[in-house]
Amino acid sequence: MTAQIHREITPLTTNDCFLVFDRQRTGFNFPIHFHPEFEINYIRNATGAKRVVGDHIREIGDRELVLVGPNLYHGWENMHNSQTETLHEITIQFPTDLLTDSYLGKNILKPIQELLTNAYRGVAFSEETIKFIEPKLLGLSQKRGFDSFLEFQSILYDLAISRDQQLLTNISFSQKDNFLNSEKIKKVYNYVQANYNKKIKLEEVANLVDLSVVSFSRLIKQRTGKTFVDFLNELRLGFATRLLIESNKTITEICYECGFNNISNFNRIFKKSQGCTPSEFRENYNGTKKVI
Repeated sequence: MTAQIHREITPLTTNDCFLVFDRQRTGFNFPIHFHPEFEINYIRNATGAKRVVGDHIREIGDRELVLVGPNLYHGWENMHNSQTETLHEITIQFPTDLLTDSYLGKNILKPIQELLTNAYRGVAFSEETIKFIEPKLLGLSQKRGFDSFLEFQSILYDLAISRDQQLLTNISFSQKDNFLNSEKIKKVYNYVQANYNKKIKLEEVANLVDLSVVSFSRLIKQRTGKTFVDFLNELRLGFATRLLIESNKTITEICYECGFNNISNFNRIFKKSQGCTPSEFRENYNGTKKVI
């Protein structure tokens, strides 16, 4: 499976701040790919196309706006041959070192810092946000020099403070843990990463961070928005989806290797999270031939 995922060499050079591609096309024709740069994708008139970001697979609507982080698999596939409209696509790529940590650490820029951290899991934006940002995206390729850079930063900030952002991949899929906003949660996350294939009890993890079960449950709910069981299952699913994509192991092997206690429980949890069974997920991913 790994050989089917394309490592894209982008046109960015060390002297570039960002690149904008603004184009009209009749469909998607590029394989699932990844690259070390951040990427913003705006798509119009591709209703029903399939979005693939990491282990997330969904159909899209008329307007699409997604931010993906470095080395995160992504692409869009044609699904309905009945589509006759020409789709409009704007892609913005920019390097990871464009905006330094010291720059983004300033108070006014912290929303952008958080947005770029979340991008390692992929971020989809709401219809309301897309309509608001659309004029800036459409005008960006017409600007030149420093004006274009100012507009680019304005777009990033507007996206950063927008409402109803959706994180697309499971927590552990991107294999990047700096989005965790608590030292105790980071400690828990590292422990689960090292032991996810074993039975993990709530009490032992609470003891790990010197908290009672009640206090720990409250902390993890506040910091992640999930119960510990949901948090643990999401981490395990991230490892499971990666194995489904990158290996030829059986569903049963993956189930037990990722710490699920039986295949029916694994199938149930997987379908609730991904909207399909593990077998269907693998088939959908393997079946994605034309993407961008």
